[in-house]
Amino acid sequence: MKKRSTSAPAGSRIKRIADQIQRDLGELIPLEVRDPRVVLVTVTGVEVTADYAHAKVFVSSLRDDPEEKAGAVAALNEASGWLHSLLYKRLHIHTVPRLHFLLDETGVRGLDLTRLIDTANASRARDD
Repeated sequence: MKKRSTSAPAGSRIKRIADQIQRDLGELIPLEVRDPRVVLVTVTGVEVTADYAHAKVFVSSLRDDPEEKAGAVAALNEASGWLHSLLYKRLHIHTVPRLHFLLDETGVRGLDLTRLIDTANASRARDD
């Protein structure tokens, strides 16, 4: 008996689902989460486990205060059950992962590194 080949590896399906969750949450959060702490928040990425049980949702905030950023993440985690139920209605998959929101600081770190590089280049230019 011939083995049936799959058209796409399982990893690409997980990536497609993670991308769809990211797009859907990007639409749902501003419309459905009424908590005032969740302002200026962007979903920057989603990682789904291989069994589709859990999803890490990375968010960034344009706020400067670290406490306000932490408050936004806490508010999203409090609303994760509601967002999960909304995703269940949108996604056509058997298991919708539980959502775990985490703060994504890569953008802030990138800006800090850019400033350091600019400062070093300006210092080198003065020395030359």
